[in-house]
Amino acid sequence: MIPKGLIFDCDGTLADTMPLHWHAWQIVTQRHDLHFPEDRFYAFGGVPSRDILKLLAEEQGRSLDHIAVAHEKEEAYLPLMARIEPIHAVVEIAKANHGKIPMAVASGGTQKVIGLVLDHLKIRHLFDAVVTSEMVKHQKPAPDIFLEGARRIGVDPGFCRAYEDTDLGLTAIRAAGMEAVDVRKLRDQLQF
Repeated sequence: MIPKGLIFDCDGTLADTMPLHWHAWQIVTQRHDLHFPEDRFYAFGGVPSRDILKLLAEEQGRSLDHIAVAHEKEEAYLPLMARIEPIHAVVEIAKANHGKIPMAVASGGTQKVIGLVLDHLKIRHLFDAVVTSEMVKHQKPAPDIFLEGARRIGVDPGFCRAYEDTDLGLTAIRAAGMEAVDVRKLRDQLQF
């Protein structure tokens, strides 16, 4: 299939942010005495912080304001943003297709943070739409965020190719009826 639209996840796909997010999560989970191992953090890639915190609190019998703690996690992450690097292999795909076909970002992050990441990497202008967790009801692995991205760039989902770095995100892409590209494999191929 020759795609008529491209949709990209942000964290771990366009931007090498996951280790920085993990650092912020460690600060917040220690502060609130929540158990959140690193392998589980990576398994939840693409799920909004507020949803992860709500689940962790329920599982661990803790009472906490998951929205307020999600803001704490965001505040712990913001000072680390200066260290964000692009994932060059994926950013190059976006640059090569800029102006040729419509493109969107579909991220489980917040509008504020994803906007800052794209601005920091100087790539926001490449995308015709940026869809974040606040703009859809159901989060990954539901297809909603990718479907909204396709809607906003005016391309039928069946003609979209989408890029992701997590199993949950890839499930969401396939559920949206799009061609899924696992950027973990793409990154591995480009490392010598």
